[in-house]
Amino acid sequence: MSFTKTKLALGVAAATLTMAGAMVAPQAQAADSKAERVADATARKTEALEAQMEQMSGMMQAMQAELNRVKSSSASSTAANAKVQELDQWMASVKSTPAQASAKDNLVAVRGGWSALDHARGNSNTPLTDGGLLSNNQNNEGFYFGGAFDFNVNNDLFGLMDDTSFAIELGVEYAQYGTGTNALTDGTLTALQTANGDTIVLNGHSPRATDSRLRINASPKIKFMHDSKLRPWIIPVGLDINILGVPSNAVSVLNAGLNFGAGAEYDVFRGIVLGTDVRYHYSTSKLDGTPTDGFNAGGYVGFKF
Repeated sequence: MSFTKTKLALGVAAATLTMAGAMVAPQAQAADSKAERVADATARKTEALEAQMEQMSGMMQAMQAELNRVKSSSASSTAANAKVQELDQWMASVKSTPAQASAKDNLVAVRGGWSALDHARGNSNTPLTDGGLLSNNQNNEGFYFGGAFDFNVNNDLFGLMDDTSFAIELGVEYAQYGTGTNALTDGTLTALQTANGDTIVLNGHSPRATDSRLRINASPKIKFMHDSKLRPWIIPVGLDINILGVPSNAVSVLNAGLNFGAGAEYDVFRGIVLGTDVRYHYSTSKLDGTPTDGFNAGGYVGFKF
């Protein structure tokens, strides 16, 4: 009887253990499954957080770049504003400065005075020399008048000397030395003999001819004391073209020569100039025997522009 109870007790215990094991196993499995789910959820959350962090990092980089761009744009705008203000100040100062007239360095002048040839056309009293055949004028003194244009090139003599102007003068002048008669027809010569021995008788009376010269010159002119009212000047050497009013014995009327000059001018009032002018005209040879060398002394009135 007691054995039976013992077996029964053992059977109950075994059944109890079996049932307990059966109950513990699902619980353990459930616990494992829950842990896996938690781990999976945690991993997913971690991945989501990492993605969010990466997204936030990208946004922060973009924001930093935009901030840098805004700062750079602001700096450029500030510099531009400063430049605009500087230009505005300069324009205001220019507008407030009184206008100044530009310097007048070019000159137009009319001139005249006394003129004398080195010797007269008919000074030898013989009609066949010094061009006296067509005019026996024995007067070597007279007068001249004309005009000139000074074109200013620079005011520092090509960088060689400060306050010293270099100009080109283009001028023309008429000089007159009296009158003379034609020796061929005024009775000085009564006849001419041709090469074949024929004689030509001359008679009658010719009117007196004016002994005159026309000179055209192109000369470099150096003016000193720029920006001063008083300005001395010199012409080292210039070109002359001489034209005779009465032809030479060889009927030539044109030759070339040189002129040398010096003078001074004074700005009287607002570009109106008074000046003195002294020149010597020299030709390398007489114009077929007719003298053209001579001396001029006079003055001029000029207008600057």
